[in-house]
Amino acid sequence: WVAFASLFFILVSITTFCLETHEAFNPIINRTSVNPVDNSTRFQLETETVVYLTYIEGVCVVWFTFEFLMRVTFCPDKKKFIKNTLNIIDFVAILPFYLEVGLSGLSSSEAKDVLGFLRVVRFVRILRIFKLTRHFVGLRVLGHTLRASTNEFLLLIIFLALGVLIFATMIYYAERIGANPNDPRASEHTHFKNIPIGFWWAVVTMTTLGYGDMYPQTWSGMLVGALCALAGVLTIAMPVPVIVNNFGMYYSLAMAKQKLPKKKNKHIPRAPQLGSPNYCKSAMNSPHHSPQSDHCALAAQEEILEMNRAGRRLV
Repeated sequence: WVAFASLFFILVSITTFCLETHEAFNPIINRTSVNPVDNSTRFQLETETVVYLTYIEGVCVVWFTFEFLMRVTFCPDKKKFIKNTLNIIDFVAILPFYLEVGLSGLSSSEAKDVLGFLRVVRFVRILRIFKLTRHFVGLRVLGHTLRASTNEFLLLIIFLALGVLIFATMIYYAERIGANPNDPRASEHTHFKNIPIGFWWAVVTMTTLGYGDMYPQTWSGMLVGALCALAGVLTIAMPVPVIVNNFGMYYSLAMAKQKLPKKKNKHIPRAPQLGSPNYCKSAMNSPHHSPQSDHCALAAQEEILEMNRAGRRLV
C-alpha cells in the first residue's frame, strides 16, 4: 500500500503543479505597500494562487518528506543513498516548499526577492515524475536504454551539429543569389538575415518538424532546404536501430526477471537434541538399528522408573 500511496501523491502533486499555472486558479489581487522613507503608498497588481491548491501541495510534500526520512533512516548504506540520483531529485523537489513557507511571513525586500526566486524554481517539482521509475518497469527499462545508448546519442548530436552548421551557412548564401542590389542585406525577400538565425531553421528542417515560421523563397534556397531535409532523415535513422536493439534487450531481461519464481524463506527445522522426545522418536522410527535407538530405549526406561518412584512417594 505504500507504493500505491506514493504513486497517488506523485500524480496529485504533478496535477496541482499544472493547475497552478491556469488563470482560473491565479486570481489578480491588488497589493498595497507603504514606503517608510516618504510614507507613500504604492499599489501593485499581482497574481496569487488559490489557497486550497497550496494546502494540497503541502499534504503531498509532508508525505514525500515522511517517505524520504524513512528511506534515509532504514537505508543500510547512507553514502550510496546520498549519491543516488533519484534521492537527490526527491530532496531538491521538497526543499523549495519549506523555504517558501518559511519566507512567506517576512516583509523585508531581501526576503521578497528570495521568495520570488523560489517561486520561479517551482519547476523542480515536475522532477517528481522521475519517482515513477520506482513503480514502473517500463520506465526503468527506458532509463537503462538511455544509459546504454550514450555513445549513439552523442554521435547523433555531433552529426546534427555538423549538419546544422553546414546547411545554415548554405541557406544564408543561397538566399542571396539574385538578390536586389539595392537591398544588400536581403531583408526584403528572405528570413535568413544571418547565419545564427539559420541555425533554428536547420534544426527544425533536419528533425522534420517544419514549423513554417522560416522558409526559403528562392530556387537555390529551396534546393538547399530539400537537401537539408533528406540529410536530416538519414542522420536520425542511423543510430535508431542500435537504440531500439538496446531497448529490446533490456525489456526482455526485465520480463524474464518478472517470470522468475520468487524465493520464499522456508522454515528449516532444527535437528532434535540428544535425549529429547523428538530425538528418541526419530531414532526409534529409523529402520536401521543404531546406538541412538539403544540410548533412547534406556532413556525411556529411566523416565518410567522415575515416574513409578514419584507415584510411590505420593502414596
